[in-house]
Amino acid sequence: MAVNRRRGEVVAAIDGADHRLCLTLGALAELEDAFAAENLAALAARFSGGRLSARDLVRIIGAGLRGAGADVTDHDVAAMQIEGGAAGAAALAAALLTAAFGAGEEGAASANP
Repeated sequence: MAVNRRRGEVVAAIDGADHRLCLTLGALAELEDAFAAENLAALAARFSGGRLSARDLVRIIGAGLRGAGADVTDHDVAAMQIEGGAAGAAALAAALLTAAFGAGEEGAASANP
């Protein structure tokens, strides 16, 4: 599955199939609300510490799936099997955040090992 890196898209294997994810402006606004962040800088600062809970991962991945057009709830995401388990989910969230906040490294566009 091809991704548009300029849009901040990433691809990950979820429930045995490749899925496109993207933290669009709407998805970022959703995360600002979920994490009570006043703005994007506050949201980025919250994630920069590298300490994310399982609930954080569910919210980030859910926002990324919805940003790419999937009709899923966070409850749906919590039940999904992400390639690599919890470590894979953390890598996926990191790839999404890196893509959204512009680090733009080549490896950031795919969370698959």
